[in-house]
Amino acid sequence: MHDWITTPVTADLLRGALDVERTEHGVLPHRLPARARAQNTDEQLAMAESQPAGVRLVFRTRATALELDALPTKRTYVGAPPRPDGVYDLVVDGRPAGQGSVLGGNVITVDMAEGTSEVRPGPHGTVRFDGLSGEVKDVEIWLPHNETTELIALRTDAPVESAPPADRRVWLHHGSSISHGSDAASPRNTWPAVAATLGGVELINLGLAGSALLDPFTARAVRDTPADLISIKIGINIVNHDVMRLRAFGPAVHGFLDTIREGHPDTPLLVVSPILCPIHEDTPGPSFPDVGELGEGRLRFRTLGDPAERASGKLTLQVIREELARIVKQRTPEDPNLHYLDGRELYGESDSAELPLPDDLHPDAATHRRMGERFAGVTFGADGVFGSD
Repeated sequence: MHDWITTPVTADLLRGALDVERTEHGVLPHRLPARARAQNTDEQLAMAESQPAGVRLVFRTRATALELDALPTKRTYVGAPPRPDGVYDLVVDGRPAGQGSVLGGNVITVDMAEGTSEVRPGPHGTVRFDGLSGEVKDVEIWLPHNETTELIALRTDAPVESAPPADRRVWLHHGSSISHGSDAASPRNTWPAVAATLGGVELINLGLAGSALLDPFTARAVRDTPADLISIKIGINIVNHDVMRLRAFGPAVHGFLDTIREGHPDTPLLVVSPILCPIHEDTPGPSFPDVGELGEGRLRFRTLGDPAERASGKLTLQVIREELARIVKQRTPEDPNLHYLDGRELYGESDSAELPLPDDLHPDAATHRRMGERFAGVTFGADGVFGSD
């Protein structure tokens, strides 16, 4: 038996969130601020930014056991096997110390064939960790990167206090579902989290599944968030949503970078082009999910584009890489802290042959780790653009 102490979950215990909303159940971490959310009308982005990729509870305690009550919102797909529950990663004094999940919760059932969804309310649940040492320690609970998570109550068998500010640089990264976490094994195993751990930095992950679309409100969120290092991974969502042509893409990238520079004029800023994605290397979007094999647990993405449409300005990943490299080269004489990384350095032709994208769009767990290790080696190494001063 434990004599539980309940500690309210407040913003000072959370890292990686840009806003914390109070709900009828507790608090809901957000990865976009309220002003940005008010300008958004897209359900996909609303879901993505409320999924707490990179968000973690951080505190100091002597507790040997802890419980966290949470109300998750899970997704399931008509005709597909159930998805696994989201994972909570426990870290004690910087070292992995356990994993758990919260059962129950709200369920969104998505019919990909019809383009509809239905929400079924459910009960909150509890994730518990015990057997910890009774010494003073810094504890992190990384929240599931792929489940919207309302935090209700934190219970421990010893008092909790805020951990001191981390004496590490803050790295803010924005990208697509690949940066969000797609099919990573757990929140600390998304490629940005792997890279942050290896690079010894504090992560703010603004990877937004399906939503890295050069939205001005996202640029303003990056602009207004304190950070020592910034990276922006641009391209795959632009192509697979088929949202703009080459004529609009270049000015949109310039505008996005201009906005960031309003708040971070001298911060190292890395523009990352798309990783290899064979279906879109030379073929424009849009792409769509092929649900024909969902019953066997397989989902593939197909493209509706035609390579001939490049002549009319439709975008492919090859075109986007060329344009991003050109834009960065054009800007660097006046912005020496702006840099470019070809995404194929993280995942390229040889990687695709060894570890093909399972659904033709998203990397699997092993590829996330490889990409994180590659990014850390290229950028946080002694000669990297994010290398220590």
